[in-house]
Amino acid sequence: MKKKQVSLKSIAEALNTSSTTVSFILNGKAEEKHISAKLTKKVLDYVAEINYQPNQLAKSLRTGRSNILVFMVEDISNSFFSRLARVIEDIAYKKGYKVIFCSNENDDNKSIELINLFTFRQVDGFIIVPSPGLAPVIKKLVDENIPVILLDRYFEDLECNIVVINNKEASYEATMHLIKNGYKNIVFITTDTQQTQMLARLEGYKQAVQENALVPQVLFIPFKDTHTPESKVLILNFLKNAQHKDAVFFATNYLTLKALEALKKNAPELTETLGMVTFDDNDFFSVLTPTITAVSQPLWEMGNQLMELMLNLLKTKDVVPLPKKIVLDAELVVRNSSISVTTR
Repeated sequence: MKKKQVSLKSIAEALNTSSTTVSFILNGKAEEKHISAKLTKKVLDYVAEINYQPNQLAKSLRTGRSNILVFMVEDISNSFFSRLARVIEDIAYKKGYKVIFCSNENDDNKSIELINLFTFRQVDGFIIVPSPGLAPVIKKLVDENIPVILLDRYFEDLECNIVVINNKEASYEATMHLIKNGYKNIVFITTDTQQTQMLARLEGYKQAVQENALVPQVLFIPFKDTHTPESKVLILNFLKNAQHKDAVFFATNYLTLKALEALKKNAPELTETLGMVTFDDNDFFSVLTPTITAVSQPLWEMGNQLMELMLNLLKTKDVVPLPKKIVLDAELVVRNSSISVTTR
């Protein structure tokens, strides 16, 4: 005998309540709709007992809403993105949304494949750290009035909602901090990329160095090598040979971790003599010896701004609002590594 299909209506009839009430509870809106805790528990216990699995695709096709958001980043294992993901997930859950997390590895083909898949699955909106050639795909989402926000980096000639930090100013401040502590030969290590946030960090470093009549020394790590052993070799050789260097500023925390690993093994004396600052804080930096000064991005504020903007876009989906560019301030967290070596 064919098993009878379970629906919201049959659940409501079994519990002597309405389909609307059951729907609110299953979509995490019980508190928002002032549904009692007793009835909420009764419904949730019952659907667990009968192992009810709603057809989410059919629901999204019927209602135009899936209550699912996509958070696509370069690498979800990166501590910055994973910590930010947790902030976003907590806010989204309270508002009745679930979040799918994925990594595009800065690869356009993977980005496009994932976006096409999730668009077909009728997700409600995208928060994306875009790969370099993704502008046409993002424009298509915008033109189709699908809520999308770019995070961390953006495309200069594309009108889109953006949440970023003041990369140039933060990098300038960090470099000036080293200069004020007596460092005069500061090298900058970054990735060889045209990403807007990396270019802005490089620009901030160069501005501070040039304003103080110092000479910039920059190492560009090929992007394909940033997560390979080759990056450690390149960084180690550069730090050993960079002329009269006395401090190093890393454009991102994963380069810092690669460098520290290489230095600890091959040139431990440099970790004690070089001044050091990194962009993007990491829990490890507060426990290493010496502790590492870092530009800290405001994760909680960033997550809140992203979700506030996204929720507003979802509310006004039938209207095309002017895109917003939200720029947040970063904080320089000063630790031992950037104090003058004579006073450590």
